[in-house]
Amino acid sequence: MRTVDAYAATSATDPLVKTTIERRDVGANDVLIEIAYAGICHSDIHTVRGEWGDTTYPLVVGHEIVGVVAEVGSDVTSHSVGDRVGVGCMVNSCRKCEACLAGEENYCLEGNVGTYASVDRDGTITQGGYSTHVVVDADFVLRVPESIPYEAAAPLLCAGITTYSPLHHWNVGEGTKVAVVGMGGLGHMAVKIAVAMGAEVTVLSQTLSKQDDSMRFGATAHHATKDEATFEELAGTFDVILNTVSAKLPIDAYLGLLRRNGSLVNVGAPAEPLSLNVFNLLGGRKSFSGSMIGGIRETQEMLDFCAEHGIAPEIELIDAAQVNEAYERVLSSDVRYRFVIDAATI
Repeated sequence: MRTVDAYAATSATDPLVKTTIERRDVGANDVLIEIAYAGICHSDIHTVRGEWGDTTYPLVVGHEIVGVVAEVGSDVTSHSVGDRVGVGCMVNSCRKCEACLAGEENYCLEGNVGTYASVDRDGTITQGGYSTHVVVDADFVLRVPESIPYEAAAPLLCAGITTYSPLHHWNVGEGTKVAVVGMGGLGHMAVKIAVAMGAEVTVLSQTLSKQDDSMRFGATAHHATKDEATFEELAGTFDVILNTVSAKLPIDAYLGLLRRNGSLVNVGAPAEPLSLNVFNLLGGRKSFSGSMIGGIRETQEMLDFCAEHGIAPEIELIDAAQVNEAYERVLSSDVRYRFVIDAATI
């Protein structure tokens, strides 16, 4: 076992504190990664505060991880010491179910092993990226292209793949009209990726405060959802609406913005149930769907796509000691658009 420094939650209400955790020895198919940067995802906050169910403490969160390979197991051929790599939201799966065999480990029928707060293969609770090192099965380690700015690469491992996967699955491309609901960590990535795919992109945000950013990222329009006229003006407009907001929204109102055969896809994960009137689906053969991250193969595809198109998240780099302040700022939407922890400060 290896003892490493980390920042952990000790309860649902107390601030994160600096501590140490144990990492397993490097097995035959394992990779030891010296973490360089770790993104802060809203999921981290939901988890440590017990909003998505019971949590075992102490817990180190963080599933947007980039770093350098420090050691590899005897059977590892895919990565070498010194490689720039990343780890996303999962670190293992059953490898044998229909989903896993299709390269969609994120939908593992036995449940994938999350990067944190999951039961690992040795029976321990997985601990995430707010730490200096992590040991991960090589099959769940991604190659991070050199052309992606190092400090900005980490959020791609969650925010990037969470938005890329549904846009790819719903065949977004030239001639597609896409609306992105919410202009935060997920939303700004959705805009950049959909634009790079060739779509005409509109941002639907509560206010116009981020309109300039929307246009800078390539959107053709930005509308305020607090203005009821928005829903009248844009009725029947979009082929795909990607909802990135983790809050309760009037789903029926957004369904009204879809064209015939359009899809409203939820990637935000609100703690409370959403409701809709099924007649708003029937009238235009519309769909209300969900999407959760992506498989390892698709995540690598996303990283390569972002490298090819010069896409990177907008970040604010912080020291580890600022993590509790960063959490409060995330909750008040005071970040443009993703906090990233410099792991050298842990």
